[in-house]
Amino acid sequence: MLFTSLPLLTVLPLAAAQQAGSLEKEVHPKLQWSRCTADGCRQVSDSLVLDANMRWLHQVGGYRTCCDDLGWDSNVCRSSADCTDTCAVEGAQYSAYGVNATNDSISLRLKTSLDYASTVGSRLFLLDSASENSYYQTFTLRGNELAFDIDLSTVACGINSALRLVAMDADGGVSRFPAAANTAGAAYGTEYCDARCSRDQRFVGGKANSDGWVPSETDPSSGAGKYGACCPEFAVWNSNAHSFSMSSHPCPQSGYHVCEGLLCNASARAPGEASSGQCDPRGCSYNPFRMGSQGFYGQGKAVDTARRFTVVTRFEDARVSQFFVQDGKTVTVPPPTWAGLPRESGLAAETCAQVPAVFGERDSFAEGGGWRAHAALLRRLMVLAMSISVDYDSNNRWLDSLYPPQDGAGQARGDCPVDEDAFAAVAQHPNAKVTWSNIRFGTVGSTVALNP
Repeated sequence: MLFTSLPLLTVLPLAAAQQAGSLEKEVHPKLQWSRCTADGCRQVSDSLVLDANMRWLHQVGGYRTCCDDLGWDSNVCRSSADCTDTCAVEGAQYSAYGVNATNDSISLRLKTSLDYASTVGSRLFLLDSASENSYYQTFTLRGNELAFDIDLSTVACGINSALRLVAMDADGGVSRFPAAANTAGAAYGTEYCDARCSRDQRFVGGKANSDGWVPSETDPSSGAGKYGACCPEFAVWNSNAHSFSMSSHPCPQSGYHVCEGLLCNASARAPGEASSGQCDPRGCSYNPFRMGSQGFYGQGKAVDTARRFTVVTRFEDARVSQFFVQDGKTVTVPPPTWAGLPRESGLAAETCAQVPAVFGERDSFAEGGGWRAHAALLRRLMVLAMSISVDYDSNNRWLDSLYPPQDGAGQARGDCPVDEDAFAAVAQHPNAKVTWSNIRFGTVGSTVALNP
């Protein structure tokens, strides 16, 4: 995410904290969704919260920024303990991040230009309003399905509109890390984690991740500290108008946990070496383009991304499957065409076991616990996260282009040019916007009425 410096009391550089500031009132956008059973669906009125890592982090009781594009300011705090005590995360003006929520619809715009600066990208979590926004809303995937309508017609190559479920602590880490005096919690979007064991989080495990912080060589607004925030995740929807994928990312440990240095990098293990706590950032994934169906998804194709459509994901024990509904018609995801792969779409134990062999890849999914760890993921409480972003490291090639960037079995992920980069994507498509609406969650078969 790219953020340039903004005036005080508006949106400032990427930051995160465990204490809540008092300079900008936090007003959470409202979002309605539906919880469904075989007897029908009931509406739930909840709220959204911006990730703490994207907020202004400033000196408690003052205006001085703790961490900006260049890193942590040693004139404000000099150690992790000092920064934890000294810095507070501020409330957000959601319109400054391109966020627009109305009734059952949430739109995220890629770039928002303000008077003195601009913001690029955002990530939000669903809050449980019944808890007075003290907890994230949580979901258990096993035996259920998730449906949503989406319009991503302007989300071009190199941009990712994503909907994920991650095993974050429901209270934002307040009870897990009481010694850190977390007074912000879920209401301020604290303690994000994922299977990448992200070291770009300004706070990890309730403490400032300032020790050893190094600015990123590729992302002008990010960096990496000593520690990473790990947890299982299920990426329901990584997407743009050219390509999409879903993927399961289990971890040997079931919930939020902290890694250190190179141990945060799953690729640091030798091939076949047992995991020492790292999650699987690659995961077991299904992308129809990669699996051989290049005419299925895109503008003017079987699923026409120039127009709104519905995505339904079913989380069953033997398989996680997806299908689409557009113009009142059900569109099934085609199975793989590669020899050696099962003739069924979606994620299953057989598919996850055979894809690495067919495509000549490391089997990191098996190293991270495989299908058994995936089954444990489906039984966990998960938090819903929605985002729009660009990727300054690999330019989203893993989603929509050649990755690695040369021809080979399974390396074509979409029809986007391999030389597309994140800076060009932002410059050429600043008004790219994704809109999710009519989100429904419930037992399998309960969220959509299908034509016979």
